[in-house]
Amino acid sequence: MGVPSAFVRTTGCPLRCTWCDSDYTSWNPQGETMSVAQILSRLDEFPTRHAVVTGGEPLIAAGIEELCAGLRANGYHITIETAGVVFKEVACDLASVSPKLSNSIPYQREGGRWAERHDQLRLRPDVIQAFMDRSDYQLKFVIERAEDIAEVRAIVDSLRRVDPAKVLLMPQGTDREELDHRAAWLVEVCKQHGYRYCPRLHIELFGNRRGT
Repeated sequence: MGVPSAFVRTTGCPLRCTWCDSDYTSWNPQGETMSVAQILSRLDEFPTRHAVVTGGEPLIAAGIEELCAGLRANGYHITIETAGVVFKEVACDLASVSPKLSNSIPYQREGGRWAERHDQLRLRPDVIQAFMDRSDYQLKFVIERAEDIAEVRAIVDSLRRVDPAKVLLMPQGTDREELDHRAAWLVEVCKQHGYRYCPRLHIELFGNRRGT
């Protein structure tokens, strides 16, 4: 956190989290079609060697292997932000895996028509473990309510050799008031279990807007 990074945001996602803060990549996919060469050229405009490949779900993007190989060849530190529902062998220095808890199920959005499919797809322990076994990793959970912590612990217990210091708990929210309210008790949970508290720094600095 705090390292200036260039984000490559892919569009398209197999999930439909109810609180998705980038529904222009999931609920209502948007974007421009670019070749890998064009993406790498665009990245040259940013004075950083840290690239974050995110989404949506980047592992379903066409050409993702070629993109990550190009980033590696150009000397970038590569972070992959993924929900951990699809695995591919890609160049990666840090797998930031964000398993979705039951608080993500969209029971209310669009009449709940995505809820069952989302719930069936949202947890793939085998995929999460594959990322953990092949690169440095962090497990980032979006926390909305105190009951979510039992789910986090169950997921962590289902995986092999999880370092508690690589478990990140992030409060759900898109404004400072909402985040501060959840932070008050979430930091105590992190202290109790040896997890890391993960603030939403981009919202604190820039607000909830695209391009940050």
